[in-house]
Amino acid sequence: MNLADAKRILETALICSQQPLPVRDMRTLFNESLGVDTLKTLLEDIRNDWAGRGVELVGVASGWRFQSRPEMREYLDRLHPEKPPRYTRATLETLAIIAYRQPVTRGDMEDIRGVTISSLLIKQLEDRGWVEVIGHREAPGRPALFATTRQFLDDLGLESLDQLPLLESPSQATEVFGSFAEAISEGPISAGDEPAGDAVELQMDMPLEVSESDATLPLNGSTE
Repeated sequence: MNLADAKRILETALICSQQPLPVRDMRTLFNESLGVDTLKTLLEDIRNDWAGRGVELVGVASGWRFQSRPEMREYLDRLHPEKPPRYTRATLETLAIIAYRQPVTRGDMEDIRGVTISSLLIKQLEDRGWVEVIGHREAPGRPALFATTRQFLDDLGLESLDQLPLLESPSQATEVFGSFAEAISEGPISAGDEPAGDAVELQMDMPLEVSESDATLPLNGSTE
């Protein structure tokens, strides 16, 4: 098979896929005959082909997908004007703590926020698919350890936690994740989604990349 045919097959699979398409599934398309480097070259070619159009090819945590560009959201919303749920400041602060300090227990979150965190708030984040229990701390009562999910990264339009913006204070965490909540209402639509889809992109003046160590800096300003 020549690369032109492979590119057409890959593009078709990406357009028709209901979920982000991982590289391992792309290799399955070609009976493992195409290597990862070749697939990456084809993906870049497809991305360039769609430059300047209303949809774009992006890589997220779970794979690759086509989605609408943010500037198209205003028009697509006219087809389905209903709004997704809004999230409280407490919910966004808790989500930020989990994202930047994971894995964390509920007690850790309460120590950082300085207030009690309700079980309903945690359940809301779990039901949304953004956080999950990944284990238990070896401490009295073996409290659950929470971390973010691939769905969280997919909804943000990120490939890894390293792409989260660097935070210097708790107030900035609320600001950033407040933008995240707004983006959920206005984010790009993935191929196969209804216009009320959840794929989002952080709206920031300047994207900031952080190292793995930065991504786990305490939000309360401590260095422990």
